[in-house]
Amino acid sequence: MQAPLSRIANRLGRNVMSNFVRKHSHGGVPGENLPFDINNRYKLTALFTVFIGSGLGAPFLITRHQLLKKA
Repeated sequence: MQAPLSRIANRLGRNVMSNFVRKHSHGGVPGENLPFDINNRYKLTALFTVFIGSGLGAPFLITRHQLLKKA
């Protein structure tokens, strides 16, 4: 009983994903699947610097905050 249901579910899942890819993909456009815009390189550079800088600077800022706290 389980095997026919799993086959049907598998086929349904494949159909849903195939339809999603067909309807929402523009096909071969570089950067279309990225969550940010890559057309403006100055904005991209600034956002990249802020993103990487916040991750690398956070431990130092947290350590400074802990050292400056009143005991």
